[in-house]
Amino acid sequence: MSDPIGFIGAGQMGEPMVHRLLAAGRPVTVYARRDEVRQRLADAGATVVDSVADVGKGARTVICCMFSDAQLKEVAEELIDHCAAGTVVLSHTTGSVSTVRDIDSARADVTVLDAPISGTAEDIANGRLTVLIGGPADAVETAAEVVQAYAATVLRTGLLGTALNLKLVNNVLFAANAQLLSAAVGVAGKLDIEADRFLEVLAACSADSKVAGYARGIGGMAPFTEMAAPFLRKDVDAALAAAQEAGTDLGLLYDVIERGELPLSTGAASAK
Repeated sequence: MSDPIGFIGAGQMGEPMVHRLLAAGRPVTVYARRDEVRQRLADAGATVVDSVADVGKGARTVICCMFSDAQLKEVAEELIDHCAAGTVVLSHTTGSVSTVRDIDSARADVTVLDAPISGTAEDIANGRLTVLIGGPADAVETAAEVVQAYAATVLRTGLLGTALNLKLVNNVLFAANAQLLSAAVGVAGKLDIEADRFLEVLAACSADSKVAGYARGIGGMAPFTEMAAPFLRKDVDAALAAAQEAGTDLGLLYDVIERGELPLSTGAASAK
């Protein structure tokens, strides 16, 4: 039997990852806070433990799937302190490069990778996720072999931090596209074109996009915005911080996000 995979963060995105790993025959040791999640994963065959430290002690590859940098920082110290030498820790959090670098610097014998994801919970459940991974090549290959249980595309991006920076720019562009699509729906409405009809026709035309596809699939711009806005606001914040650290800004991309009607802007005064 292969070594157990450690997993922390079995939420909306993380839980289907655990199920895919188990279905692929990988033993998984998981820490989850919610009783109902713990029970579901135990019933599925995962080893459910009572602390982050227990995950670190029992695995040589650990996956962290946290919503934000704050959540990642909350578990990182306890995890890293209890990992065995040679452990590879990959973070699926779309957050700041400085956070993963700080965690990586805590121990020379534990390797941390930035591994942001692109896709939905449904994509994970169907093994269609995209994962970007940055870090040392040997550790990246170890991680790539594991995430293939739920990812159809694994992109090796280079040094630690490159995956996050690529994903942040992608997500800022996605947010700008969402604002432009919302504006286009508004213009179409003023021309007596119903939003659903506009999105349907767009699917066969040159201006179609991933954003439009998600909006069609979920029932329109309103449910899309309700689902996506919290994630996009977080990612825009992280992208602003990354740009400022690099001595640059988000330029026109942020102008579009700031001016659009969807609640995607952080309103940061230092954005430009």
